[in-house]
Amino acid sequence: MREEIGHMSVKDLNKACKGTFINLLNIEFTGYSDTAVEAFMKITPDLFQPMGVVHGGALISLAETVGSAGSFLIVDSEKYNVLGSVVNSQHLASAREGTLHAVARIVVKSDFKHVWDVEIKDDEGKLISISRVTNSVKPRK
Repeated sequence: MREEIGHMSVKDLNKACKGTFINLLNIEFTGYSDTAVEAFMKITPDLFQPMGVVHGGALISLAETVGSAGSFLIVDSEKYNVLGSVVNSQHLASAREGTLHAVARIVVKSDFKHVWDVEIKDDEGKLISISRVTNSVKPRK
């Protein structure tokens, strides 16, 4: 993974997320390429559902964040908007502490749709959730 594509670095991407929902969820990007994006999310009690495990919605948000970032990074953002259109997730195990690590890999890159497969694992490498994220790529008006 690289830390820069074109003129955007990982540092720039994380800076752009400050003060957003992405920052609220403690998501931080660690690397990306033309075909993959990596990020992590620190587990805090704010992410828990009442039973003391990370809420499925937080896992889905992490998946959509890395998949959407991947599309954003490979299009000309002055000419195109990237809009999430579908997220399909399956949660396989619970997480209570540590950090969640997400990797999104592009499986379809067409002119108007991008499809990403996302794996979320815990610190020990245990698979917590898998998702497929579909983004629409639309010309700016």
